[in-house]
Amino acid sequence: MQNTEGVEKKKQAQLLDPSSARPPLSRSITNTLNPSARSEVLLQAKKNTILTSHGRPPWYGEDGKHLSDAFVIGIAGGSASGKTHVARCIVQALGSIPTVVILSQDSFYKRHSPEDLKLAFANRYDFDHPDAIDMPLFASCLADLKAGRQSNIPIYSFKDHQRLDETKYLYGASIIIVEGILALHDPELRSLYDLKIFVQCDSDLMLARRIRRDVHERGRSVEGVLEQYLRFVKPAYDNFVQPTSRYADIVSFSPV
Repeated sequence: MQNTEGVEKKKQAQLLDPSSARPPLSRSITNTLNPSARSEVLLQAKKNTILTSHGRPPWYGEDGKHLSDAFVIGIAGGSASGKTHVARCIVQALGSIPTVVILSQDSFYKRHSPEDLKLAFANRYDFDHPDAIDMPLFASCLADLKAGRQSNIPIYSFKDHQRLDETKYLYGASIIIVEGILALHDPELRSLYDLKIFVQCDSDLMLARRIRRDVHERGRSVEGVLEQYLRFVKPAYDNFVQPTSRYADIVSFSPV
């Protein structure tokens, strides 16, 4: 009898102090640019916070009607300006909010013809021009995810310079973070964002980061990176990317 009373008192104490002896929670984050990579973000439980990280909330009510759209954040900026870093900081700051999806513009490069592939492997294809992105498909997939519907996201291979046949199946996002150099360029995409961010960064720093990234992660040569940067990346930034900063609700300056 005494043991039973002790257990009941312990349960009551835990109810009065929900944070006592509570282990930290973790959430898996899926990045559409690299679907096989999943990172764990530790979530510290806080008082007066309902945590639903271990399950997804319903998207439809008892009457069959959609409850609410996902909140969509669009992040634009120059190549290697720090867009992914900003996206990760937002994910960490969200705390216990479940089902956060990072949707990358790079997933929506158009399928290339044999002629396009020859230019791409010779560093003569303009990947930074708006015409290189399948904007209608991008907006369609985002609209489906925002409305709580399923979507099949394309997978692009930087090594092969080609969109793959397989896709990434996604649905049920509470918050969607869209990142890409032209994320704020298309009017249809902008109409889907609830918050628009532009990441401002020094051009020399962006070039240095791009060289390091493309050489180590994408198998490029320094000469090829520089040629592509001078021929396509810098002109596209001046003509298409930087002007979209006027649409941003927030301009974030990238840390060194």
